[in-house]
Amino acid sequence: MATSSPIAIYFIALFVASSITSTMLAISVPPELTDNLHTDSGAIKLASIDYGRIIKEKPFAVLYPSSLDDIRTLINLSYSSSFPYTIAAKGQAHSTWGQAQANKGVVVQMSSLNSFRNGTGILISGDRSSGFYADVGGEQLWIDVLNATLARGLSPVSWTDYLYLTIGGTLSNAGISGQTYRKGPQITNVLELDVLTGKGEFVTCTSQKDTELFYAVLGGLGQFGIITRARIVLEPAKERVKWLRILYSDFSSFSTDQETLISTTGPSHKVMPDYLEGQLLMSQSPLDFYPQSQHQKITSLINQYGIVYLIEVATYYDNKNEDKRVKQMLKSLKGFVHGFVFEKDVTYLEFLNRVHDEEIVLRKKGLWDIPHPWLNIFIPRSRITDFDNGAFRNILLKRNFTSSTVLVYPLLRSKWDERMSAVIPDEEDVFYVVGFLDASADDWETFDNRNKDILQFCVNGGIKFKQYLGHHATKEEWINHFGSKWNTFQQSKSRFDPKMILSPGQRIFNN
Repeated sequence: MATSSPIAIYFIALFVASSITSTMLAISVPPELTDNLHTDSGAIKLASIDYGRIIKEKPFAVLYPSSLDDIRTLINLSYSSSFPYTIAAKGQAHSTWGQAQANKGVVVQMSSLNSFRNGTGILISGDRSSGFYADVGGEQLWIDVLNATLARGLSPVSWTDYLYLTIGGTLSNAGISGQTYRKGPQITNVLELDVLTGKGEFVTCTSQKDTELFYAVLGGLGQFGIITRARIVLEPAKERVKWLRILYSDFSSFSTDQETLISTTGPSHKVMPDYLEGQLLMSQSPLDFYPQSQHQKITSLINQYGIVYLIEVATYYDNKNEDKRVKQMLKSLKGFVHGFVFEKDVTYLEFLNRVHDEEIVLRKKGLWDIPHPWLNIFIPRSRITDFDNGAFRNILLKRNFTSSTVLVYPLLRSKWDERMSAVIPDEEDVFYVVGFLDASADDWETFDNRNKDILQFCVNGGIKFKQYLGHHATKEEWINHFGSKWNTFQQSKSRFDPKMILSPGQRIFNN
């Protein structure tokens, strides 16, 4: 750990800028924080960057807490001040637009709590009759939760694609992946939370107790409190996974078959996959998943159609009857290109941790710690074909963005809880996740401008999209984003963080 600056031992210096002058305020730091509050250049640099590598805002100090009381003391110090400083809880900083940063404020490095937990950060309880659950520290990683629960033959029910993220981080957004259409996002699989509010209050909340805070925090972008513990729903884990990619030459057949697979009615519901996503294959898309002997055949298909769509599905199993289920599932599909179904059989752990394998490769190539101008949006089902024509074909393909990683798959409104802060498109029962997951070492602005064009296409075409993990330039844009939830969101902010201390990097109330 970096050495504490002498300044941090005695003072937190805050610059309060006005249009005329800058005033320096000194606030005495309690003795219990003096060893954990850092202002050295190394700590500041690490707290000034995130996965996006686009926004870089320097905090004045970084807190490496040795207990939850350290964080509480930090918040209380700000809350009691006439000139409160902002505080951002930083987990893995996998945000892409500076959401975990605190310009001239204090960043809390949540991973420092691991030493405080002393092996108690993940506690598994329950039984078969009442159900199993895990009490997990907000700073814990999902990969560690997976490993701990698998040791007991259990597993959380809903995931993100990448598991080296903190519990507090994903629950502050929603937490989505291919399981979401069946199990809901991660936020709907939480039984209880411990939250440290912007007023420095520790609150244990559930759907029955302190419900306003419970629903506000889940998907609340860190605006109301820091999640210090979550009680996560568990289920018995399977041992293995049938992992398939099914290729399509046209979008209509692709989306129709995706919606068939997620349908909760009709004959297909009996063979619904445990996981479903979709992607675009274009001329520069990697083909690592597929046998080398099939690469030329797939490349020829891409060259013929420009874009090939793929459905990615997985079924979990621990017996020898899974081939029959897979055959029944494929039988329910009508539009895929015959001869272009590819299958792997892997362990449950290997499947869920699949993105980490890609991370290792990218790190070796120096392509992980580079700018990531990502765009993730929710598109109503009724406009997804228009989006294919306007965004995929007339922007991506025509402008030769054929190296982009693009996800596209449907979700069900019925699996979300409208009382939570997370926002999805209004009214329609089915909506699509579309993710443009680009990385560029030297030209990220080109991808960002393309993303802006995609959003403008939606605006011009009247497509009522919602950003996920997004950023907005003005408060008016945030009000439009939250729509009918804005008044409740604003009221919760006034109640739980009235001095607007927490999560300034979202730029909702601190713009």
